[in-house]
Amino acid sequence: MGQPAVGRVGAVLPTLAWVALGYNVLVILWGAFVRISGSGAGCGAHWPLCNGVAIPPSPTLNTIIEFSHRLTGGLSGLLALALVALAFLSSGRGHPVRLGALLSLGLIVFEGLVGGVQVLLGLTATSTDPARGFVQGVHLASTFALMGALLLTALWASGAPRLRLRGQGLLGWASSAALLLMLVLGMAGAITALGDLLFFPAGGTPIDTVRRDFGGTATLIQNLRVIHPVLALGVSAYLIWFAGWASAGREGAPGAVALAPRRWKISLHAIIALQILAGVLNVVLKAPGWMQITHLLLACIMWLVTVMLSFSVLTAPARDERAARPTLSGAGL
Repeated sequence: MGQPAVGRVGAVLPTLAWVALGYNVLVILWGAFVRISGSGAGCGAHWPLCNGVAIPPSPTLNTIIEFSHRLTGGLSGLLALALVALAFLSSGRGHPVRLGALLSLGLIVFEGLVGGVQVLLGLTATSTDPARGFVQGVHLASTFALMGALLLTALWASGAPRLRLRGQGLLGWASSAALLLMLVLGMAGAITALGDLLFFPAGGTPIDTVRRDFGGTATLIQNLRVIHPVLALGVSAYLIWFAGWASAGREGAPGAVALAPRRWKISLHAIIALQILAGVLNVVLKAPGWMQITHLLLACIMWLVTVMLSFSVLTAPARDERAARPTLSGAGL
């Protein structure tokens, strides 16, 4: 006899959730290419329409690039709707996968609105309006939040335990600080990337660039460029400490090798080293487009690894707590 319909839906949900996460990372990278190629105004100051129409006739290359980004973003919304539908069809009331799917959908809608505001206010292409830096920072923070929500949805769809938020004490605060600092670092990085695109000179040394950034004619976006590399060192130091301290003496949730904190501690240390190297190369090479996209990809991975580390330590009891404090796990799909 065939598997019940609800069971079949539940079997599809984890795969769809992981695919949605991977797909959205690609959409994020494509969005960076839109910015780097100067195609953000490819549809004019129109949103959600493109140059005032649903499908632009005889589009230029910039229009094709911008319009394709909107289409890929629209597909993200459809995937999120499918996640919500499958989550509610295949899980019981109160299952965390429902919350994860709803958060993902809400954040995708918010992402679209932020992008629309950016277009309608003309904060694209070569605009140096300080408001563009603010909007781009918010856009990056919401993008990270979306990836985090999709990752949690995929984990819960795959049978990962609920988050243990009560009684975590300092560990809960330290985990929250790690995630918040990553968001702030990402927002600063978005502003710096915008400054690199608009103001990075073809000649001169990095010191000459800093002098220009604080010259009499420098814009606010230029002034803020230096914040990201300085902040990156401080945040990296905190994350390295947090990874070692939080994972000490804690094992993965029973039967969940993929959630072993030590694994994610090592992964976070490795990605931090790669990201610092990429940041240095980005400056030395004067921020070429391919290097900016590589830097952003590593930032996405670093954020996801930080979320995984926080999730693993907050769901895994310490070794001496295992018998006394059972792990809370979600209802079966």
